[in-house]
Amino acid sequence: MFSSKKSHVWLAAIFGLFLFLLLPNPGFAKQPESSYWYPEQLLKWTPEKDPNASFNRSQLPLAKREVLYKVNDHAQSDAKLVALSALNPNTSGVPSQGGKDFFANTFSYWQYVDLMVYWAGSAGEGIIVPPSADVIDAAHKNGVPILGNIFFPPTVYGGKTEWVNQMLTQREDGSFPAADKLLDVANYYGFDGWFINQETEGGNAVTAQKMQQFLGYLQKHKQKDMHIMWYDSMTNDGRINWQNALTDKNSSFLQNGNTRVSDSMFLNFWWRDQQASSIKAQELGRSSYDLFTGIDVEAKGTDTNVAWQGIFPEGKSPLTSLGIYRPDWAFKTAENMEQFYQKENEFWVGKSGNPVTTNENGSWKGMAHYFTAKTAIEELPFVTHFNTGSGKFFAVDGQTVREQSWNNRSLQDILPTWRWLKEGGQGLNVDFDWNTAYYGGSSLKLSGSIEQDNPTYLKLYKTNLSVQKDTEIALTYKTDLKKPNMKLGVSFTDHPDDFVFFDVKKHSHQQWMTDSFKLKKYSGKRIAALSLFIESDRDVKDFTANIGEIKVYNKQSKHNDIHAPKQGEIDKVEFAKGIYADATLGWEPVADSDVSHYEIYRKLPNNDKEFVGATPNHVYYLSNLRRSGKESSTELEIVAVNKEFKRSEPETVTFEWPPYPKPEADFRADKTVAAPGEGIHFFNTSSEVTEEVEWQFEGGTPSVSTENNPVVTYDKEGVYAVTLIAKNSEGESVLTKKGMITISEAAKDIQNVALKKTAVASGQCAPGEAAQYAFDGTFKSKWCALGDAPHWLKVDLGGQYSISKFVIHHAEAGGEPQAFNTRGFRIEVSTDGETWSEAVKVTDNAAAVSEHSISLATARYVRLWTDKPTQGGDQAARIYEFEVYGFPAQ
Repeated sequence: MFSSKKSHVWLAAIFGLFLFLLLPNPGFAKQPESSYWYPEQLLKWTPEKDPNASFNRSQLPLAKREVLYKVNDHAQSDAKLVALSALNPNTSGVPSQGGKDFFANTFSYWQYVDLMVYWAGSAGEGIIVPPSADVIDAAHKNGVPILGNIFFPPTVYGGKTEWVNQMLTQREDGSFPAADKLLDVANYYGFDGWFINQETEGGNAVTAQKMQQFLGYLQKHKQKDMHIMWYDSMTNDGRINWQNALTDKNSSFLQNGNTRVSDSMFLNFWWRDQQASSIKAQELGRSSYDLFTGIDVEAKGTDTNVAWQGIFPEGKSPLTSLGIYRPDWAFKTAENMEQFYQKENEFWVGKSGNPVTTNENGSWKGMAHYFTAKTAIEELPFVTHFNTGSGKFFAVDGQTVREQSWNNRSLQDILPTWRWLKEGGQGLNVDFDWNTAYYGGSSLKLSGSIEQDNPTYLKLYKTNLSVQKDTEIALTYKTDLKKPNMKLGVSFTDHPDDFVFFDVKKHSHQQWMTDSFKLKKYSGKRIAALSLFIESDRDVKDFTANIGEIKVYNKQSKHNDIHAPKQGEIDKVEFAKGIYADATLGWEPVADSDVSHYEIYRKLPNNDKEFVGATPNHVYYLSNLRRSGKESSTELEIVAVNKEFKRSEPETVTFEWPPYPKPEADFRADKTVAAPGEGIHFFNTSSEVTEEVEWQFEGGTPSVSTENNPVVTYDKEGVYAVTLIAKNSEGESVLTKKGMITISEAAKDIQNVALKKTAVASGQCAPGEAAQYAFDGTFKSKWCALGDAPHWLKVDLGGQYSISKFVIHHAEAGGEPQAFNTRGFRIEVSTDGETWSEAVKVTDNAAAVSEHSISLATARYVRLWTDKPTQGGDQAARIYEFEVYGFPAQ
């Protein structure tokens, strides 16, 4: 979805502009990842052969949803909205069931989206990408279909015509093996179709005809509700020629005579008016709303200049639907979660922050101005904890059960429909609070002032819930005031603006309290909206309250009983360093469809329980579970949670740990060559089970130390050994590095001896990214290499040098995402360019700049191998500067 005028967009799709970093792995990386393939890999894929497949399945069906009523006169629901969003930071390395970072793209304005495209794919990772399971779950919970992405990149950025040809290969009977696999993947993983973006040059009319047949085959064999979207890129002569409209050159990819080829088309961005496209669609017998006119907001977000009248003419029906490319701008440009949610609110609602007053927003009115919010809240029970899908901790029933940060969009609640629809007093601020939670990682926070004569009405949720004779509504909250000053409001579909209010009377004063109210009086009605009413008999300037739960439920229902999961078992336990475990946990799912998800806990040696994770699936992967002290076994509990958030009895499973390990001694120094009297900083990098250390410094002061990271000086020139003894209750480990430290007056002559020296490499991405740019002394240029790893970079120092240290400036040092920092690499040295010796080997780097001091070595040539060029599956090497420190050999 690119052009020569939009180079930043090309780079975004090829290399990804976000980061989702796994935490540094202590020993191995087995955590299941979301899928990504090249065509040849797709053709070989089966769930039986893919060990990650069962973790990548969504268990949530697509919820039904309604438009019901609107809150401003501009909004409509005939035209639709599709969002093409990078919901994960990159194509590869995406954990299947959530991750460990609090700051994640927990998109939540689903109420304005009719169709979501999981934007991903790159030439260096894979071009066929299904959505990650947690994103499917979040979309389906909100009633939004979600599509996987098929991205054929331009050749200049790694695209290959063979990929197009492999996808379009037919059997003798005319069927398309790749199309069959695409349908198999969507059906197995549980998502709703595919977005196809073909921008690889080199095709002809035959290519275009085969692509139309391929799309037609998908139409014929897909499930009824599956959606296939085509991008306005290829024309009927097979060329890449964006039309920015529906024309005779591209219409056959949407409709070919009486044959429906695609369900919709995303139109490119360079347009002023879509009247002609609307007319053309009708001529073809298609709805003009099958066309999604594209706007590119990736770079400028709410500052993007859009010719809105060309889609939404004043006083008339929309000409087409709207397609938004990269609304994840809000996440990409934010520095923290609060800023992200503020930018999201401005993008979707406008600067007023109120979906009613969108006319006050200026040129960017927000999506709420054009689209009526939809609701998927149609069945009881309805429960929200205002859980955004990530947290700095995890709470259950108001108690913190996990101290570490997390993200898992499978657990994201349906969040308030209107953000924020306030009437009356405006002194009250409303937002999510990631420091307080009743369940999950967040709650709703009300803070600010209450006027005695001007109470605040806060409308939160649009719903369509049937009231029965035993239906109740409950509010769980806490406040710093003795009296809550709140009422819980309910309106009904016959008069959605008229609310019945229930007084919240229980005193809270910083404790979670629950008030419940019977709705029997309104039996037979349907709830249209939920709201809060905040008032006071005096002016209050510092009101604070957290809403932890709103629940609408039937008191006497099947939701009161929940069966425990059965057949719990642990499979494939693998240990690292004696203190980390990776394991697959599985169980027989509870047959009752009332189950929302399953929680997993571990029992600690002191009998406390710690929350491990949660999933709607019936498999869960325990990644890097750290041993608690020297426990010999770990007991895990699997608990079923129903839609009313009641819990079953636990299913318990146990695994045994290996014997507690002895330590493994290791250390490094900030320099290995120094002048007499100059301090050298040593760092203990022994294994985590080390309980105490003893250093021995030959010729140094001090000569012995028990500090973890001592500073040592040497008075006399010479070459010295360093010894470290790492100890614990199980034994000790001794490591001596002979000749590690060189003390010499020549240390003052140490400099970067590779600067502007002659260099060659195994390849380059472009002429401006050749080997020489890794040695030019600037961090604005780089060496880049495409293709399969390993890649190599070699520099000729021009003479023999005594080498003491290497410094590598990886991708992040040049302003690229941390996900592209080199993870695994080796550095070799040679005196003749023929015989090489390894000086440095790293397998788990994540840093932007890595320094590697070595015992003094003589070399003229230095070679860097990038064995694992990035943190994920991208194979492109990116080195912004490679520094080699030393002095002329004696």
